[in-house]
Parts: sequence; structure tokens; C-alpha cells
Amino acid sequence: MKGQAHAPHRHDSALKHVTGQALYIDDIAEPPSTLHAALVSSPLASGRLRRLDLAPVTASPGVVAAFAAGDIPGHNNVAGPGKNEPLFAEERVEYLGQPLGIVVAHSLDAARAAAEHAVIDVEPTEAILDVATALARQSYVQAPSTVLRGDPDAAMKSAPHRITAEFSVGGQEHFYLEGQVAFALPGEDGDLVVHSSTQHPTEVQHVCAELLGYDFNRVTTVVRRLGGGFGGKESNASWIAGAAALAAAKTGRPVKLRLPRETDMLTTGKRHGFDYRYTVGFDDQGRVLALDAVLAADAGWSLDLTPGVVARAVTHVDNAYWLPHVRIVGYACRTNRQSNTAFRGFGGPQGVLVMEDAIDRIAHRLGRDANALRALNFYREGGDETPYGQTVDENHLPRCWAEARQMGEWDRRRAEVDAFNEANPVLKRGLGLFPLKFGISFNLPHMNQAGALVHVYTDGSIRLNHGGTEMGQGLFIKVAQVVAEVFKVDIDRIRPSATSTAEVPNTSPTAASTGSDLNGWAAWEAANTIKQRMVAFAAEHFGVAPADIAFADGTVRIAKPGSNQVLSFGELARLCWLGRVSLSATGYYKTPKIHWDGAAMRGRPFFYFSFGAAMAEVAIDTLTGESRVLRADLVQDCGASLNPAIDLGQIEGGFVQGQGWLTCEELWWDGQGRLRTIGPSTYKIPGSRDVPAAFNVRLLDNAPSREATIFRSKAVGEPPLLLATAVWTALKDAIAAATGRKTAVRLDAPATPERVLAAIERARTAAR
Repeated sequence: MKGQAHAPHRHDSALKHVTGQALYIDDIAEPPSTLHAALVSSPLASGRLRRLDLAPVTASPGVVAAFAAGDIPGHNNVAGPGKNEPLFAEERVEYLGQPLGIVVAHSLDAARAAAEHAVIDVEPTEAILDVATALARQSYVQAPSTVLRGDPDAAMKSAPHRITAEFSVGGQEHFYLEGQVAFALPGEDGDLVVHSSTQHPTEVQHVCAELLGYDFNRVTTVVRRLGGGFGGKESNASWIAGAAALAAAKTGRPVKLRLPRETDMLTTGKRHGFDYRYTVGFDDQGRVLALDAVLAADAGWSLDLTPGVVARAVTHVDNAYWLPHVRIVGYACRTNRQSNTAFRGFGGPQGVLVMEDAIDRIAHRLGRDANALRALNFYREGGDETPYGQTVDENHLPRCWAEARQMGEWDRRRAEVDAFNEANPVLKRGLGLFPLKFGISFNLPHMNQAGALVHVYTDGSIRLNHGGTEMGQGLFIKVAQVVAEVFKVDIDRIRPSATSTAEVPNTSPTAASTGSDLNGWAAWEAANTIKQRMVAFAAEHFGVAPADIAFADGTVRIAKPGSNQVLSFGELARLCWLGRVSLSATGYYKTPKIHWDGAAMRGRPFFYFSFGAAMAEVAIDTLTGESRVLRADLVQDCGASLNPAIDLGQIEGGFVQGQGWLTCEELWWDGQGRLRTIGPSTYKIPGSRDVPAAFNVRLLDNAPSREATIFRSKAVGEPPLLLATAVWTALKDAIAAATGRKTAVRLDAPATPERVLAAIERARTAAR
């Protein structure tokens, strides 16, 4: 039996996924007394709530009860300590679709029909519906965040060249296949078990308890698997669960709340859209001397997770590049829209666009090759510090960059694309290259901790529980591989169990690409504790030294003078039990070295950096604005990958999701603040035909992490999404080809056909 770590094991639920046997919350058998819930929501984006009458709702057929803010026995807050975000609006409504109450009925259809009968009287007030208006009115959910190094004003003034530019990028809907859902089941003494499709079981526990006025120990959150999350179920799932828990506690009956896609999209947060303004100073060679940038994020109506998103955005503006003098200011703009939230990359994707746009413009101004200027400005190995004070070490940028260029055959294809463009007046092709440096850890140091619980049974089988949630990304199989590697047993002997706050308390969310890093180490600690107990017992029992005990291939070898004794792992487990040795242990891990001063915006917020590079080729139709991604070549640094098969899948999926954000996924609100893109007919996620026809992905070889990550692996969840920036760069290259390369290209994202046409026209007008 080969080692379990670093092996390409299939996802533990793979067969169940494809055969339909994987159970999600809506598949859980419902007790006969189960009630079904629907939300009552605001019809306006901003106003004073003068009256909410639920009497017509409760009088509707099949309805058991309806509840609003006044029925909450605890604190009407779903946002955690220090924040104030009500579950149900009380005096004001802040966005169209904001929950006002919940109705429970004998059937889902009855609940949803009854919710339409609520009498809602809202006195309209003026709504802020875009970032520009919020900036003009200084409407923010928090004070601006500033990263400052050197003297950018003086450096800018003395720079031989300066460019000022602006552009914007839209938000993104998570569009998880399993919508938001929670199933709350009351027990004895008012205790609750809440099955929630959440990335953060502990937050669900806390929110439900706060709404009900309970101690945390009265609420147990259980999560077997999610049908996708992408950040959309880190905080949003908590209020869904809270609403179900409230109704269950008030009625004493099980309550399931599942949002239809339209309601889900109307009520939950998205990726933050950003507006950008920057000035960059540079020398005759194209070396960046100073950057002064403003990033304005659409936070929506409340704080939610915006502080972390803005912090990560401003700490990723530098991306792969050394910036000697820099000022980056991040504004969190308050608008009357859904409260925007975590999304894969958590502000990092929005941050890296600034320097990519700047370098393209510098190259155009100087008549230089943009990729040569990218490499010229790369961080060097050792010594270079980011604008926020963290040294960039273990720098794999040059390797990733060189391998992506080689795999993508840049020089040959550059000549081919230029020849194609010369011969075709309507269709144009473009090439883009993108280097990546992405920081791994939560922005808040206290969130970088995890726990695990491991049981070894007397037949040698092992039960594994930890605080991470499985949302299709393969976390459970990776952590199981860690435990299998500790005991040197086959992966089939490990049984991961549903995440539960009753087994591992005080968990951090499964987010920030830290799932394997945190939970893998916690599981290793638990398993190793048991292993050391087994070794100590075996040494005493067989009269040998601990060094003479070896675990291998599902067996335990006892090296004795003149002979060796071999037991199965299960036989030793039974002997340990007979010898009264505990075969159960908890494990705990906290990420070392990280620290962060949120006021000064300085410190070491990341345990390590993940690197990568991508090359993309696109084609555009200059008459319609339509575009296609023809080919992508990706190189991603995963350290010593825990599971190459899982990691390759994450890289491919992340890239396509990023491609969707930058090309086709457009959120559109009307003048009254109503989101009009509320389903697959109007909101376009990438389909199978949007995946590049030629799609080459490679893990960086021989690059184990120098930091003490679990088995020297690196995170893979978020970084690949940013590699899709190469598509945006390639689209700008194609647009430049369509306009004679006479002016720099501004391309707002998502690059829909309308925006591609607008960019072409803008460039042609500027050229004239």
C-alpha cells in the first residue's frame, strides 16, 4: 500500500454525486409534523416601514403561523457581536427583498402563496443604488482603509511618466446548485438541532442562539455536505437558519426553510462590485515608481464581511509587483442593495486588476511589450516587502511564469494571432498572460484555528470529525488522507462524519482556502496523539523500545531481537483497549507567525503565498461584441499537493468561475433597486461550451512549501479563480487589435457583448 498523502484519491462522495445517492438537507426524511416556511420581504429598496400586517397571511389555507421582528424572543441581530443587522426589518427597509417575516404552513406551496398576502406599507425614501452616488454622499459602512508606503506624492511628481485611468468591475452571484436551506428540529427542553447548508456551523449556532435568547449549548448545527458555497454560505446561511430556528422554537415543530432561486438571488449578498481610479508613475524602462489608487466597493446596505473583503482587495493590488511608493485607499460604499458578502477570492480578484490594467497602459504609452514589463516589475526572491510589510519569500513567480509561457507556446502563437488579425477585418483574436501571488490565511488572526476529533475502534476502523465543511471541494477526502497517512492504513478505513458543533466546537468557517491547512493539521494532531499512545503501549507490552514499533501498510511491526512480530492495525487497537488505553483524541491547530494591525494596515496577514500563471487566447466578433475563450494554459503552485486529482479539478473549476465573472455574469438592477437578473434565464453562468476547447492545467512540480503546512501542501480553493484575469487581458488585446493599437483600452467587466462593443467604439473614438 502506497502512502495516502499526495495520492490522487477520488472524492469520497464522487459515486454518490453521480448516482444521486448523496444526501442534502432537502433529502432528509421529514417527521410527519414538519412545517414548511417562506419569507415575507420588502417591495421597496429604501423606506420607513409604517405597517406590516400578517393577519391575512395567517388566515390563508394551510398556514400554521407567521412571525415578524416583534416575535423574536432574543436579539434581532444576525451579524455577530458589534454589528447590527436584523433578521427581520423593524423600522426601516434597506433593500428590495429584505426579509420582514416568515410564514410556516403544512406545505411549501401554501407557505409561499400565503406570503404574498402580507399587507406591507412602506413610506419611500431616496435610495442609493450605485457606488458613484455613495462616494459623492460619503455613504460608507466603515471608515476608509489605507495602505501606505514611502512618499507616493513626491515619487509621482518626480516620475518621468504618469498615467491616470479608471474602470469598473461588477459583482457576481454565487449560483450554488443547492440553494440556501435550513431544517430546524426542536428537542427536549427547547434544544434545537439545525441542519444548515452553511460554511460556518459555529456562526449558525451563535445566530440561532442569539435570536432565541439561548446559551450556545442548546443549539447544535449539523452539516454533512453543501451543494456548493463559494462564500455565499459563510454568513448568509446563518440568517436562513436563524429564521427556521425561530419558527421551530415558536411552533415546537420541525421547520424547513428553502429559498427558491429567485428569492435566494433577491435576498442574499453577492461578490462586491468595484469602481477604480488610479495614477501610476513610471520610468522610461517601464519600471513602476509610484501608485496612487482608490478602490470603491459596493458593500450593499450593511457591514456583513465587507471589512475583510476590502482589506484583502487593497492588500492584493500589488499582486506580483514591487511598488516602492504606494497609496491604496479602499472605500466600503453603502448602497440600498443586498449586503454583499464573501465570494471565492474574497476581494483578491478585485484587487489584482489594478496593476494588470496599469501595466497594459504603461506598455502602450512606451510602445513596449506588456509581458516584458510585467517580468521587469516582479518581486525578487527574498528581501522585497509588500506595501503592508510582509516579505515575499519562497517566490515561485518566475517558475510559474516561464512554464505558462512555454506550455502556451507564447512566441509561436503571438505570431499566429497577429497574422490572423491582419487577415481578418471582423474577427479578432487576443492573447493574455497573468502572473499571480495570492496570500493564504484569514484576514483576522483569531480565525486561523481549527479542531478535530478522531476515534479508533477495536476493529481498526477510524471515525474522523473536524470543523471544516464539505461543499464539493474535496476537503473530507484530503483530511482523511492525512489521518490515513499518520496510521499508515488504507483510506477506506477512515470514515469522515458530518460536521457538528456538538463534536468540534468553536470552529472557523471553511473559507479563505484554509480548509485543508487548518483541519488537516488539527486531524494530524488528534491522530498522532492516539498513535503515540498506541506506540507507548506496544513498547511496554512487547518489551521493546518505542523506536522498534513501525506502522506500515495497515500493519504494525514489532522489531524484537531475533524475530519480528507483525500485527494488523486492528489487532493492536484491540490490545490497546484491553490494556485500557484511550483510542479517542481531540486535535487543535493555530496558524503560526501571522499578525495584523487593522488600523495601520501592516503586518503579516498571510502564512504564505500561493503563486501561479495563466495564458489565455480569445476571439471577439467586432460586429456583435461576442467573445469566446479558445484556449487556456494554467500553472498553479500547490506545494506538495495532498491530492493532485482534487487539486486539478479545483483549478479548472475556479478558472471557469473567474472567467464567468469577467465575461458573462452580469448583475443588473433597475431604477427602483430591483435585481432583474434572478435566474438562469437572465443571469448567465458559464456553460460547458464556454469552457476553453483547449484547456491545459499543470501543477508546479517539485515545489513543497518551506513553511510547515500540512505535508508541505498549499491551498488551492481560491487562487485559480484569479488566473482568469488572463482572459480579461486577452480581450483587451483583441480589442486593441480591432482598433489599430492606437490607444489604450478600457474594458469594464463583465465583458459582455455590449461592453466589448463599447470598448471598441471608445478606442476608435479616442484614436480619431
